[in-house]
Amino acid sequence: MPAPSLADWLRQESDDALAALLRTRRDLSTPPPSDTIVLATRAGTPGSVARACEDLDTRTLAVLDALLLAGADTDPVAAAEVARLVGTEIGEALAPLRERALVWGEDDALRVPPSARDALGPFPAGLGSSSPSLAGTDIEAALAEIGEDERALLATLAAGPPIGRTRDASADVPLERARNPVQRLLARGLLLRRDDQTVELPREIGISLRGGAVFEPASLREPDLPVHPHQQSTVDTTAAGEAMEFLRQTESLLRAWSETPPPVLKSGGLGVRELKKLAKDLDVDEARVTLLAEIAVGAGLVADSEATTPEWVPTTLTDSWLASPTAQRWITVAQAWLELPRLPGLAGGRDAKDKPIAPLSEDLRRPLAPTSRRRILLALAALPEGAGVKSTDELVAALAWRAPRRGGRLRDETVRWTMAEGTALGLIGLGGLTTATRALLAEDRPGAVEAMLDALPRPVDHVLVQADLTVVAPGPLEAELAAEMAAVADIESAGHATVYRITETSVRRALDTGRTAGELHQLFTSRSATPVPQSLSYLIDDVARRHGRLRGGAAESFLRCDDASLLAEVMGSPVATEYGLRMIAPTVLISAYPLAEVLDALRAAGFAPAAEGPDGRVMDIRPSGRRLPAKARAARRAPGEPAGLTDEQVGKIVAHVRAGDAASARRRGETVRAPRGGGAGDTSATLALLSQATMERREVWIGFVDSRGTASQRVVRPLRVGGGVLEGTDNERYPLHRITSAALVED
Repeated sequence: MPAPSLADWLRQESDDALAALLRTRRDLSTPPPSDTIVLATRAGTPGSVARACEDLDTRTLAVLDALLLAGADTDPVAAAEVARLVGTEIGEALAPLRERALVWGEDDALRVPPSARDALGPFPAGLGSSSPSLAGTDIEAALAEIGEDERALLATLAAGPPIGRTRDASADVPLERARNPVQRLLARGLLLRRDDQTVELPREIGISLRGGAVFEPASLREPDLPVHPHQQSTVDTTAAGEAMEFLRQTESLLRAWSETPPPVLKSGGLGVRELKKLAKDLDVDEARVTLLAEIAVGAGLVADSEATTPEWVPTTLTDSWLASPTAQRWITVAQAWLELPRLPGLAGGRDAKDKPIAPLSEDLRRPLAPTSRRRILLALAALPEGAGVKSTDELVAALAWRAPRRGGRLRDETVRWTMAEGTALGLIGLGGLTTATRALLAEDRPGAVEAMLDALPRPVDHVLVQADLTVVAPGPLEAELAAEMAAVADIESAGHATVYRITETSVRRALDTGRTAGELHQLFTSRSATPVPQSLSYLIDDVARRHGRLRGGAAESFLRCDDASLLAEVMGSPVATEYGLRMIAPTVLISAYPLAEVLDALRAAGFAPAAEGPDGRVMDIRPSGRRLPAKARAARRAPGEPAGLTDEQVGKIVAHVRAGDAASARRRGETVRAPRGGGAGDTSATLALLSQATMERREVWIGFVDSRGTASQRVVRPLRVGGGVLEGTDNERYPLHRITSAALVED
């Protein structure tokens, strides 16, 4: 029985099968196909076929390759022949191919789209074309006569691809005059000449060199993914420790860049000098600094100032992030990483022009990075709770087998980067997913916060003050105590037990913030689990004794006048209270408000002040034009997986296709067409035909163009024609100006 076309096959399929096709190949649904012919045409394009193959595993793709080897893109082939080529049963692999309309027909007449060869490459299974000249040849005997150098050349081509470029292919010489392996193989007929510089290994030779099998049997089996069984609580606590360290380093980066923002390179990104400096300050490698910077910018904590001399500056979100609890801070950076449309692991490499790729540069942008990251994490989520992969390389091999056509040239590296970054961020622990990460993948942010809170070590409310003026925090400190320690001491070594060093400089810094010596004594007396050493008390008192004897302040503007009575009058006016004027000398007043505002208020109160410059000369400070407040830049979020079709949407598209098929299959009488140039005669004829069908309650075939400009056809039983609309008995409505043709349906 001849195999039907793809359109005929789809027309015979059930609505459920069409719905499954639209779900697995979402590109076929936009815009909705008008009938199965359009659907089949769209499904057979090379681009659509290539996208449909991205989620197929190695075994299924091998079956598709075998179908192409058997010529199913030109003539029907039997499943038994394909199974012989594959070397195993193919029934299970045919199911996803049929679901995606990559294969259709009964088992004795299977077909594939002709474009599949374009989408998958010209050499299915890495084999070349068949050579008719080898028919009836004892290939094993012919291979036994060749030398080792010739066999090595053939073995290289047998592994694929089966073509090679060589200048030795230009000469066509007999065997006795051949001087190199290529010429000898061409003379023996074991290589085929494609042109003067290209040779091809015949399919028969390739299969023979592969041991008589098209595919290596081991390659058709999914690689094992060994795992270490752990308690889920162990995974969670291990990852929580890594998360705390990452948050501490992020905080250090934000504080460092708050004081000295690094410049933005002219080409965009972060310079090597700044990268190395921060790596040294944080005592981490450059890869970790790159990840920290990328996450800080991705989370909106740091942004390009976009000034004349641009710098990477922390944003106003930094302060709220620093004041948030640890679990909330982790959620912010974890979510930013999941949605980051960039690959930090590319930094430090070379671009297409062999130039170094800088962190934070546009060269790291990869819009599909969030999709790849989520796919890898979901593979870990499929493991039993608490289980972690033994080796990242084994995970790389397993994911490569499951979807060899996804990810491009960075497919395997992306897996390694994701595992390393996820571990650093605390989403992965001991090779497995944490409870918090599973909640994040399920879009359960409150659950993720709660899980992280459970995994984090409980904050401690005390420290251990030692005689050498070091303070040991035996765990994460409570937020209030951590802020106090950061104010009065410097971190000497960080980790699960942080060591602080108290110095004269750190005590002075604490006093600069407004704390008193008595408050510092009280802090260590009440919060130290060990006796406070006398040397610390002496240090605090000594620094406090010398602190604050010389004072300074900040002012936005000043007023000066040699007439003390005029200044007294100003101080007695409402302006002094409203603008916080303060006398610091008999002839000088200061204010925290801009000078222009103060002068305008004084003029409104009846005074006649003037502005002066640094040299004492009067100057005009009125604005030179209109000014608008700067708008904050909204943080961009990376796109994730495209939204899938709902059941309702799929149902409407299937109904749309079925209606188009029904319309094309009905016999119709003489067709009346709408005028192309806007004439009135044909329009009247169309209206008359529709009115006739309404009166006689007959079905009418119409051709129309929808709002997207897509032409379709329908069979309608008119209920009413009027108001510029054709209404059918099934409640469908068609604007008359979109109807291009109409005809009565013949019984």
